[in-house]
Amino acid sequence: MSLDFSLRWYFAAGLVATVFGHYVTRGILLLYQGQPAGQDDGLRRAGTVIGILERLFTVTLVMIGQPAAVAILFAAKSIVRFNDARAARPFAEYYLIGTLTSILFALLAALAVLRCAARLG
Repeated sequence: MSLDFSLRWYFAAGLVATVFGHYVTRGILLLYQGQPAGQDDGLRRAGTVIGILERLFTVTLVMIGQPAAVAILFAAKSIVRFNDARAARPFAEYYLIGTLTSILFALLAALAVLRCAARLG
């Protein structure tokens, strides 16, 4: 596979994971409307940016053949949020639903694009 071809598939997977993944994750989190208990405002729209970066990292790791490294990404994010999650169960559940939805969508998008790339040649 040429570098140009690989970059096009990577771009396709990244686009699907970040754009569509944002709306899928957001839609699922809307089921849990409102700010979780014990949560301060934090940075404006930080969750959106973190989710986009999370999906881009996930797609990148899958596309370079390192899907197991996604566990490191999840662990790092969980360490940062440990105190918040421990303090408020509703926040912990909200955090897990959002993170797992985001990572799952990115994994599925990357795997689908890899499969398409393998079939098309």
